[in-house]
Amino acid sequence: MREVAVLGVGQTKFGELWDRSFREIGIEAGLQSLVDAKLSSADLGALFLGNMASGSLISQEHIAPLILDYAGLAGRHLPAVRVEGGGASGALALHQGYLAVASGLYDYVVVGGAEKLTDVPDATAADISSSAADHEWEVVFGATLPALWALMARRHMHLYGTTREQLAAVPVHAHDMAGKNPNAHYRNKLTIEQVLGAGPVAEPLGVLDCAPFSDGAAAVVLGPLEEARRHTDTPIRIAASQVACDTIALQNRQEFTTLESTVVAARHAFAQARRAPRDVRVAEIHDAYSISALMALEDLGFVEKGRAGAEFASGRFGRDGPLTVNPSGGLKAQGRPFGAVGVAQVVEIVRQLRGEAKDRQVDGASFGLAHDVGGTGATSVVHLLERTN
Repeated sequence: MREVAVLGVGQTKFGELWDRSFREIGIEAGLQSLVDAKLSSADLGALFLGNMASGSLISQEHIAPLILDYAGLAGRHLPAVRVEGGGASGALALHQGYLAVASGLYDYVVVGGAEKLTDVPDATAADISSSAADHEWEVVFGATLPALWALMARRHMHLYGTTREQLAAVPVHAHDMAGKNPNAHYRNKLTIEQVLGAGPVAEPLGVLDCAPFSDGAAAVVLGPLEEARRHTDTPIRIAASQVACDTIALQNRQEFTTLESTVVAARHAFAQARRAPRDVRVAEIHDAYSISALMALEDLGFVEKGRAGAEFASGRFGRDGPLTVNPSGGLKAQGRPFGAVGVAQVVEIVRQLRGEAKDRQVDGASFGLAHDVGGTGATSVVHLLERTN
């Protein structure tokens, strides 16, 4: 297997992009990544596109060749593949692109992720998001995706003494970070009191504990590490790319305050990279709900089980801590276009490792982690990236 590097990155603004089509945002992110990689479309071998629900959202399936077509590449007859894994669709597409380059099948590929979630009413988007859970045994009985995460939150509070105030620290942190991100959906500050006083969604989670539905796209260009210095002065190696899955329904898990898929994916990723959690300086983790961020920190090995709430509230994961979490603002504040999230996380980590994150730059960042989740943890994806000079 060849070593794989990220050669270029691109991302649109995340938010309510009502005046822009799915095609436009997908092509914009892809072109940005090609320019950043100093490559032309003639160099590409394939496209992998993460997307969860284009059929339901924009009545358009078969979207990977659609993007190629409207990018003017239909005549190249390149393979273009859509990858779906709930909210982890983009991260799964990146894993497929990584494998394609590592195997030697292709030299250069574009991995993109895109979603248009604000083109439908919020209630419709909520129904679509809940399709990442078990419809027959959960959703049909009224269990929405936030309701299922709320069950996990309540159980975590019961077992470990996690408080409502500790949960509220997660969105406060996210919005503070996003204030320095020009691509973020929300850049406003929040207070603990505002989070606690927000309207309920599924107790104990309120409106401000939940990531928004967003539009947006992100893309990266992958290529062999041995060729990376032809394209960038700061090659970023993908040190590990791992995927793990679990039962789709909570009722079939032994304990649902732990996502075993994340535990396994992280363990395999650190083994592949021959590194440990203590080596990570900057991380983009899944924080679609306040509780998911706390569980991620525990399941990835950064914090002892049950301690994430207290550690997060202490400010340990802020800009000046030993591990800076979600400098982009995460899903909560940067935004949550399902198919784009996993790719956008890697875009942020690459910019941090290159030293190109401007006002949100994390000092000393040379090794980073990206973690995304589909549904309530039926799929987890972990990528580890490092600067090679």
